[in-house]
Amino acid sequence: MARRAEEEYDYLFKVVLIGDSGVGKSNLLSRFTRNEFLLESKSTIGVEFATRTLQVEGRTVKAQIWDTAGQERYRAITSAYYRGALGALLVYDVTKPTTFENVSRWLKELRDHADSNIVIMLIGNKTDLKHLRAVATEDAQSFAEKEGLSFIETSALEATNVEKSFQTILSEIYRIISKKPLSSEEPANANIKEGKTLVVGAEEPAPKKACCSA
Repeated sequence: MARRAEEEYDYLFKVVLIGDSGVGKSNLLSRFTRNEFLLESKSTIGVEFATRTLQVEGRTVKAQIWDTAGQERYRAITSAYYRGALGALLVYDVTKPTTFENVSRWLKELRDHADSNIVIMLIGNKTDLKHLRAVATEDAQSFAEKEGLSFIETSALEATNVEKSFQTILSEIYRIISKKPLSSEEPANANIKEGKTLVVGAEEPAPKKACCSA
């Protein structure tokens, strides 16, 4: 019975985690979906995803969170990884300036491959390592404002702001989705349980060409 209830939802939102290897993407995923933190977590190989169903604005949303390896050798999976994603969490490590510097490159890749209306949140992870902090909150906030991203700092270890970050991005996706007309012209971005497809930023269908024109 519990399993059946788990499968009942109004929307399915795909959200991707991106950022350098070792910034804590996998632990953000496990903290949000299973409330677990693995100190000895290994680097993700290829792609994995987990789901969690929760309430957003009174609707039941199934969040499908995808996690990918940050290492270069897995970059070939890019286009398939981003396909259908409505949200992206761009993660860096507040103790490693290089991971913050690389955020611009990740953002460019995201904008090259993902839907132009994708909701993006910048996340500074590992705030529990206060004595090792090397990226100022103000610098990240300034970057996020310049690029039009939402921003939050988290600690997957202490479960600080992890729930809030996912709730925020899912709520923002829902607000966009709920204003859009239904369209079945394009691949599924957000599925409704009746099987209809919602597309963020769907264009009006192009007029059909007249038959047999010279």
